[in-house]
Amino acid sequence: MTTSKPAALAVLLALAGGGGAVLTGAPAAVDRAMFGGSPARNMVSAETGLPSDWDVKTGRNVKWWADVGSQAYAGPVVAGGKVFVGTNNDGLRNPKLPNDRGVVMSFAAAGGDFLWQMTHEKLASGRVNDWPQQGVCSTPYVEGNRLFYTSNRATLVSLDAEGFKDGNAGPVADEKNQGPTDADVVWEYDLMAELDVFPHNLAVSSPLVVDGILYATTGNGVDEGHVNIPAPDAPSFVAIEAATGKLVWESNLPGDKILHGTWSNPAYGVVKGRPQVVFPGGDGWVYSFEPKTGKLLWKFDANPKDSKWVLGGRGTRNNIIATPVIFEDRVYIGVGHDPEHGEGREIE
Repeated sequence: MTTSKPAALAVLLALAGGGGAVLTGAPAAVDRAMFGGSPARNMVSAETGLPSDWDVKTGRNVKWWADVGSQAYAGPVVAGGKVFVGTNNDGLRNPKLPNDRGVVMSFAAAGGDFLWQMTHEKLASGRVNDWPQQGVCSTPYVEGNRLFYTSNRATLVSLDAEGFKDGNAGPVADEKNQGPTDADVVWEYDLMAELDVFPHNLAVSSPLVVDGILYATTGNGVDEGHVNIPAPDAPSFVAIEAATGKLVWESNLPGDKILHGTWSNPAYGVVKGRPQVVFPGGDGWVYSFEPKTGKLLWKFDANPKDSKWVLGGRGTRNNIIATPVIFEDRVYIGVGHDPEHGEGREIE
């Protein structure tokens, strides 16, 4: 447990709730945790007795805290007695792995002890594909003893949630780092090498797994000039076998219609008896697919038909950064812009 806090670092807090519960929703046979709490991404918790305020200096309502990196956009999620969070390398847990990196850290949920970390070096192409200091921005999906996320290098990664504590799991047995605080890689799928994806600024999708299939967006987008799309035939949406890391299906929608990037997250639901996985597209449309085959079920333009995209947020057309929520046979989605390119326009 950490006892001093450098001002440059973000802090992971564990709050002392009256109910003592960690996960949202009813207990499951297999422990699961993900961005949004469920595959429908409906971020509503059924827990009660949770603290509504706390004080780090006095420790009021704080069970423990621990340093991560200087920026931590991913997570935390809690499963199997562990906390998982995506961050950058400014916390420098291992001096042998220096410099700017994407990092996923694991802590003990009970006391905050640091357990292990996975680090990813930055892409040589630089900020057009891998923005500095952002770290891993994908909130992991955890199911049982497996952890899944998108790295800053646009790879989909499966880790053993136990690290090397239970041996070296999966087909990957030649990890560069195999110390007691290093991560055990089960498989890694390179979206750039395998599918020619060109992530704009960063690949960030928080994946989900349903019936053994992992769903994620790829980050495919424009180049540094913000006009040309280097890989219009590369997929924006993918489905991967969660156990093996093998590609199940891909979709290159919306192809050359991408406005900026593809950064949002998929959601899954059964609407009027029909299972579907819903992806926000980089063109401002929402796409729904048959989960096991990738067959397009429907699509919807989340902008008025007369809207126009103008670089820098000066137009009337929005793209989609938000994650869809599926609730009671309806899909809810917000539209907007990368805040560095304007605030977007309200839609009435």
